[in-house]
Amino acid sequence: MPHWVIVSLAATAFAVVSAWAVRLLLDVAVGWLRALLVSLVVFLVAWPVAEWSLTEADVVSDGRVVVDDGIAIAFLALTVGWIFVVVVVVMLTLEFLSPSRRMPNPLRVIRDAIRRRDRARRYAQILAIGSRHGLGFYESRRRGGEDELPRALVSAMNDAGVTFVKLGQVLSSREDVLPPRLIEAFSTLQMDSTPIPWDEARAAIQAQLHRPIEEVFERIDPVPLAAASVAQVHTARLAGGEEVVVKIQRPRARAQVTTDLDILERLAAEAERRTDWAKDYGALALASEFSRALREELDYRIEAANTDMLRAAIAASGTHLLRVPTVYGDYSTPQLLVQERVVGTPFSRLGDAALAPEDAARIADALLDAIVDQIAVRGVFHADLHPGNLILGEDGTVTLIDFGAVGVLEASMRRLLLPMLIAMANEDDVAVTDVALLMCGPPADGGDVAALQRDIGVILTRLRSARADENVFRLLLDVLRRNRMALPPSLLLVFRTLASLEGTLRKLVPGYDMVSRALEVAPRVALSLLSPRSAALTAQTWSALMLEQARRMPRRVESVTRSIEDGTFSVRLRAFEGGEERAWVDSIVGRVSSTIVGVTLVISGILLTVDDGGPRLTGDVPAFGFLGSVMGLGGLLLLLRALRGALRRR
Repeated sequence: MPHWVIVSLAATAFAVVSAWAVRLLLDVAVGWLRALLVSLVVFLVAWPVAEWSLTEADVVSDGRVVVDDGIAIAFLALTVGWIFVVVVVVMLTLEFLSPSRRMPNPLRVIRDAIRRRDRARRYAQILAIGSRHGLGFYESRRRGGEDELPRALVSAMNDAGVTFVKLGQVLSSREDVLPPRLIEAFSTLQMDSTPIPWDEARAAIQAQLHRPIEEVFERIDPVPLAAASVAQVHTARLAGGEEVVVKIQRPRARAQVTTDLDILERLAAEAERRTDWAKDYGALALASEFSRALREELDYRIEAANTDMLRAAIAASGTHLLRVPTVYGDYSTPQLLVQERVVGTPFSRLGDAALAPEDAARIADALLDAIVDQIAVRGVFHADLHPGNLILGEDGTVTLIDFGAVGVLEASMRRLLLPMLIAMANEDDVAVTDVALLMCGPPADGGDVAALQRDIGVILTRLRSARADENVFRLLLDVLRRNRMALPPSLLLVFRTLASLEGTLRKLVPGYDMVSRALEVAPRVALSLLSPRSAALTAQTWSALMLEQARRMPRRVESVTRSIEDGTFSVRLRAFEGGEERAWVDSIVGRVSSTIVGVTLVISGILLTVDDGGPRLTGDVPAFGFLGSVMGLGGLLLLLRALRGALRRR
């Protein structure tokens, strides 16, 4: 057989076995392709050196083996072993400098490529829309800048689609963040988005109904009553004569929202990575919460369930101010909602002279009382109280619409929220701090509780002489974030709802002091929760728990005394009890042991190699020298294996 064929077969076999052995030895995700190529290259480079060393050791002469077969096999194995060590060293170096990456899933690669294409296309569309509406820096300066900016932003958001209109809706209630001219401009986004053509809307409605429109509706107005961010609404009459509104989702809303939210979350993550203010305000968490809420808005089954839940909560409260429209579930689908028609004026369209001042103040007070009852007593509340979602009727009632976002506050958190409001009204910074710690847990990274209390005390002191436009809930959120407090999502949603409600109430009463009213209502609401029945049930529950604990106590005492008497009493420490902790200790011990044994073998191998004693395996190689080389090889492999920890951390 030709010499080159033998070398090729040997190189292939060595590359396959070495690649498998390297992955097993290093115990990391070394790429197969890299391992095969490195093994093959090292073997081909080392082969001439191996032939020369075997010739110098008098194992091979003139291309023939001149020693016993056993000795020849031992020398060949030792040579292959040292070549393998070179492969391991090269692989360690390459992996440390540039770690291997797993072979990506082809489907995931295709999906990611499609998303990148969609993001790039959407980026280009957004930039083109902004440029068309004069949002470029130099162009806005030339056109008058600040006077044109609000109008240009609104026009651009309308053209940009669902996500940006919804973002404008959220920002329109943040009077604590944005200037009035932007708030006023964003308020026009509540109900006034660009409508889709009737032919397109009709086709979407019929596709959701799975039947001709005429079988369900006696009539339907092709002119939309309102064009909202995610959907548009048409008035209609059912075949049974009921006056309804039909809310149909924009056909391309779901795909566009998915791409836009991906862009917003990436921008928020990049902002947190590059700026301190984004990290302090939790830009990524805010973007994630906005994304979750908007995705839920795209499923009208969730909105229908939220509507029923909030209607039950309002009925239980006994208030006559708030109403919730009826949903016709037989005709509603994930992208189509049919509900009772509400007649009235949205808060976003209330003019300065829409109501007498005393009537406006009365409705604002009653509305705030009802929302506080929803949050603190019922635990179910409308979480998107921007002015477009509240309709004022001619009889003075307020109808809530758009239930895509409904908050749920658990009972344990409600029991803490009211004491916090009462303590804030009493300017008790110690109590507010204690309640905040119970709600949020201790500050991260061992924060200073005294500093937290000082910050809260400053807020409460300012509260007595604060301007009406200062929102204590926003200030409290800022303090908690600044002190690295882990805010529960339900609590964060409550504070955001109250901040949004404040902007809405000021549509009724300019300069309305919601904070003072909320703190005034809190003690009365807390007293209403104190009932003999509730106290009796609580006492019964805790009495049963304490009685059960007392019944088990004698058995536990007997068990402890018996183990002490028998000498079997022991105390178990929880340190290193978990599987991860034990695995970490095992890895440290194994790494240290491998290092010690490896160093010992290498030193012993060097000492034996320089020793010329022992019987001769060949004319020039003593047995002790051969044994030392084997021991050095084994020790070096152990040391290289111990280095895999550094490779993993890399």
